[in-house]
Amino acid sequence: MKETQTVQNNTKNTEATERISGSEAIIKCLLAEGVDILYGYPGGAIMPVYDELYKYQDKIHHVLTRHEQGATHSAQGYARISGKVGVCMATSGPGATNLITGIADAQIDSTPMVCITGQVGSHLLGSDAFQETDIVGISTPVTKWNCQVTKASQIPEAIAKAFYIARSGRPGPVLIDVTKDAQFEEFDFKYEKCKGVRSYKPVPDTDKNTLKAAAELINNAKKPLVVWGQGVILGKAEQEFKAVIEKAGIPSAWTILGASAIPTSHPLNVGMVGMHGNYAPNVLTNECDLLIAIGMRFDDRVTGNLETYAKQAKIIHFDIDPAEIDKNVKTDVAVLGDAKASLEALLPLLNANSHIEWHQKFKDLYNIEFEKVIKNDLHPTKEGLTMGEVLKEINIQTKGDAAIVSDVGQHQMIACRYAEFNKSKSNITSGGLGTMGFALPAAIGAKMAAPDREVIMIAGDGGYQMTIQELGTIFQQKVPVKIVVLNNEFLGMVRQWQQLFFDKRYASTEMTNPDFVAIAKGYSIEAKKVTERKDLKAAVKEMIDCEGPYFLEVRVEKEGNVFPMIPTGASVSDIRLD
Repeated sequence: MKETQTVQNNTKNTEATERISGSEAIIKCLLAEGVDILYGYPGGAIMPVYDELYKYQDKIHHVLTRHEQGATHSAQGYARISGKVGVCMATSGPGATNLITGIADAQIDSTPMVCITGQVGSHLLGSDAFQETDIVGISTPVTKWNCQVTKASQIPEAIAKAFYIARSGRPGPVLIDVTKDAQFEEFDFKYEKCKGVRSYKPVPDTDKNTLKAAAELINNAKKPLVVWGQGVILGKAEQEFKAVIEKAGIPSAWTILGASAIPTSHPLNVGMVGMHGNYAPNVLTNECDLLIAIGMRFDDRVTGNLETYAKQAKIIHFDIDPAEIDKNVKTDVAVLGDAKASLEALLPLLNANSHIEWHQKFKDLYNIEFEKVIKNDLHPTKEGLTMGEVLKEINIQTKGDAAIVSDVGQHQMIACRYAEFNKSKSNITSGGLGTMGFALPAAIGAKMAAPDREVIMIAGDGGYQMTIQELGTIFQQKVPVKIVVLNNEFLGMVRQWQQLFFDKRYASTEMTNPDFVAIAKGYSIEAKKVTERKDLKAAVKEMIDCEGPYFLEVRVEKEGNVFPMIPTGASVSDIRLD
């Protein structure tokens, strides 16, 4: 490596540069951003970077996933539990396009991620060269920002900008595509972290007048309801949020990505809203006189039919992203800004309150839901095992301290409804995109980011097989993830819809599954299968006590349904309990 030293006079800073290749510059940029774990899959167009990475094995731990999609989901899991930027890398062509699902997932769920892809040489761009795809064009709709680098000298600025954009404001994924010649080219390297981008203001200024207007509405409300989302967690505003709802005495419900911001057992936590949410907060959304949305985006799975959603209520919307204001639900007061700062400024403006009669309505409706749904899920008397009782046993064994990484489907809704959370950043799932196959690689990333936490993956037999190859990553990396597959031999959520809305025409939803235990053991993962209730407790305990990775298959009832349920297009108050 050739080094050059430039010394300037006493009135200016001393600048040190070194002449290195573009590929080594990528590694040095990652190190400067504090990256210590990188998920990826090598190939021809990114090979120069992997060659340099070989020299830095003591500083960056590269995790070879078994598929590029697994790399993105692992980076997501890492980011979601740590609050840091997840990083993944792939080659050009199919390697790059295999990242797209994870990138789209990260975009809609506001997960900070930097993706680096190799590209054919710049002289071949546009020629349909071997493994050339326009990944910048393909990824533009699902990234917060992306760019293509064709000169080595562009690498430091591009990566610095990428990390700044990914983590600032409303987080999201970015992609940098680097041509192969730029990876080989040498230049005088220096790195400066990005502190701002022209025309990009990640955190809007909070208008004090909107805070006063919000406080006035809250202080005068008789039936206020808070619905909070992941923005509380992303903004590290858990304590401020808790202080606000406790002072104002407001019942508070969560979206699936907002879960765990306050403990499940908190007396003001009234459960989940949305299609399979709890009965009380859904019904009372259409009875409250003030709806306070904090760090959530009024997703259609939360609102149901917008024509009937909270029409009787005043709406306050706290959000960091101006694009979300009035996008789906018209607000009366919009408070833009960082959730932590906004809630901290709101707190002294609020009057202490309790709303005892209003709280009683939530308790009364909870009792109805308990008798019709919850009791049967958690304390079943029928022969078949339920998904709910598996979650109940996990809660008992982990005392609510585990991070639950769920896939997508019936088990996801059951996990979100019944998992107990004592710590923030404990519910990791694919919310907006609903990506089957998310959980297994995401659990790998989560466990590597938080090795001291118990990380339990919950999946169905369908989604599990979409990324089952990542058992190889667990085997090679020795990641002590606990894997629970709730096997009903169906694509359960689709089957439920077919039962309820398609006259039980179970078209292409019944699964003929392999021997999951044998597959896990093939990767040297301890494994067990439970088919009877009497064996469940001991099996969950064995799983939790195991120091390494563990696979637990639980055969649950084949045609169990998840209730409550709001049919598509229905009002949130038209929620079905059976």
